Amino acid sequence: MAGYRRIDDNLVRSCLIPRQPDSNKGTYGHVLALVGSYGMAGAARLCVEGAYRSGAGLVTAAVPEPVVLPVTVAVPEALVLPLDAKPLSAAERVIAALSGKTAVVVGCGLGNTPHTDALLSRVMPALEVPTVLDADGLNWLSAHIDKRETVSAPLCLTPHPGEMARLLGCSVERVQADRLAAAQLCADRFAAVTVLKGHQTVIAVPDGDTVLLNPTGTSGMAVGGSGDVLAGMIASLIAQGLTVAKAAACGAYLHGLAGQQAAAKLSQHGMLPRDLLAELGPLFLRYE
Repeated sequence: MAGYRRIDDNLVRSCLIPRQPDSNKGTYGHVLALVGSYGMAGAARLCVEGAYRSGAGLVTAAVPEPVVLPVTVAVPEALVLPLDAKPLSAAERVIAALSGKTAVVVGCGLGNTPHTDALLSRVMPALEVPTVLDADGLNWLSAHIDKRETVSAPLCLTPHPGEMARLLGCSVERVQADRLAAAQLCADRFAAVTVLKGHQTVIAVPDGDTVLLNPTGTSGMAVGGSGDVLAGMIASLIAQGLTVAKAAACGAYLHGLAGQQAAAKLSQHGMLPRDLLAELGPLFLRYE
């Protein structure tokens, strides 16, 4: 690997697609979010609202029936696809809903269970549009590395160091000892844009000779739920027409800036992932 480049405001500004006066909701893409489970409705909300706050025209939340009401109340703009408790019938509903979607995000709060395993084993090979895998989507992939070749959709993986260690079959300490090399190895091994989260998030593309380092962010973002917002943001930017690599870079940079803005108002101790959502509107105002 030859080296790295830091993401900066100029890079992000050059990638973001301006809104058009004669546009409509269909102009800005449609995200399908396969997220949430009983006890983790909050992860679904953070992901779905992260996608909307980043400009997606439509977001459909494919969630288990107990999660429908919490998501609808928290994000009334969301379209909701209720899924029953039977993984095969749930998978059929998700697959039928893929038509017309321009990006998919899978895994936030989905649960690392036999149900999720059976559901994703049916859904993943059916995906064709760019897909962000986070959390339990990554857990499925690390448990089924042999099934990667069955997935034709372009992938963006968003692991934290523990998830990266499982993907690579090594220790967290080894991942953290050389984060740039770990991200590039993962990108090459899984033929996927890889976003290794943490201090100075690393973005690597398959067969790349340079990785991107994200300089934004704060330790106040080290709270469960921050990654759900990021996954939704990246999926949203993909849905609007950015390449997977550009969406990953812009999403990481803007996510970190939102964290910095929240910390400046609320402190690093007191901020929460949902506070990032409130900062996205004023943040995007800079680029319009």
